[in-house]
Amino acid sequence: MATQTKAPRLSRDRQIASLRIREQLEADEDRRLAKYATRSTSARREGPEAPDPVRLAFALDRDRVLHSKAFRRLKHKTQVFLAPVGDHYRTRLTHTLEVSQIGRSIARALRLKAMALGHDIGHTPFGHIGEEVLAEFLPEGFRHNEQSVRIAEKLEKNGRGLNLADQTLDGILKHSAPTEGGVETAAWGEPDTAEGWTVRYADKIAYLHHDIDDAMRAGIVDEDDIPADVRAALGRDRAERLDTMIYDVVVTSYGKPAVAMSDDVLDATNALRRFMFDRVYLAGPAKTEDEKAKDLLRALLEHFERRPQDMPAEYKRIVEFDGAKRAAADYVSGMTDRYAFDTYTSIFIPRSWQLA
Repeated sequence: MATQTKAPRLSRDRQIASLRIREQLEADEDRRLAKYATRSTSARREGPEAPDPVRLAFALDRDRVLHSKAFRRLKHKTQVFLAPVGDHYRTRLTHTLEVSQIGRSIARALRLKAMALGHDIGHTPFGHIGEEVLAEFLPEGFRHNEQSVRIAEKLEKNGRGLNLADQTLDGILKHSAPTEGGVETAAWGEPDTAEGWTVRYADKIAYLHHDIDDAMRAGIVDEDDIPADVRAALGRDRAERLDTMIYDVVVTSYGKPAVAMSDDVLDATNALRRFMFDRVYLAGPAKTEDEKAKDLLRALLEHFERRPQDMPAEYKRIVEFDGAKRAAADYVSGMTDRYAFDTYTSIFIPRSWQLA
């Protein structure tokens, strides 16, 4: 449900000054960006709204995502390791910040805009295993990128949504690639903008490198386990591989309307991705608690589907339009790991009885 935003009340003099500021910012942006980059003046929104006095369209989108509840919850959501002991393992929030920084590095070199902050706001508790449980629960399935769009359009701000630009929503939806296939393949199509492609590559580059770092910290893999052909193509250590991938995207894409990797680096990146799925994401010590986490989420989903009255008011409203199953999925998928633990405990674990 899109919202119509009113412009701040300004005096006539301030309105004129605001218009001049916007015109100058738009002119500066037009000069700075490549000819095929997405201009703020081209932003389209479902809900009509007055221009912000001093922020261009995509800067406004960035701020709306940054101040959203869904973004704040990322700090307590699993990246790979469920409830890890140690301060240095990544969460969804630190992952998002690393993607954003890599995206900015690529975008600056190619004279594009960067739009990465909102790409993972639809992720479930307990990482991809949460996504699997939600996909089994909903007849239509569940994907975190589609849920990210749903949050931005229908769930944030008590159902009013963030009213993000269509180009931003497209980048959020199409940043993700399925488990099978290369980073360039996804069932929901290809990004409509060069910025959307930048987010897709920045996401894969970020998670491959920081997940390897976390897996090495946990003692699951070491540098010698990485296939020799991958190390020969991308680099001898994590820092070299990170530089190789970012530099390759920039050099391959420079001066062109499409953002891409070279064939050789893309093949090596896909091989590294397969290695991570085989050794870390789908097997190994990182997965030992998965079945327990799945059972916990299934119990919560079934409980709230049976008893939607136990959900907060904002999710009870969803029941009226989309049914109790969809409302339960929205509520549970939005939980942090810790909140899911606490909610399960409060519902299913008896408290000790004490004499008053």
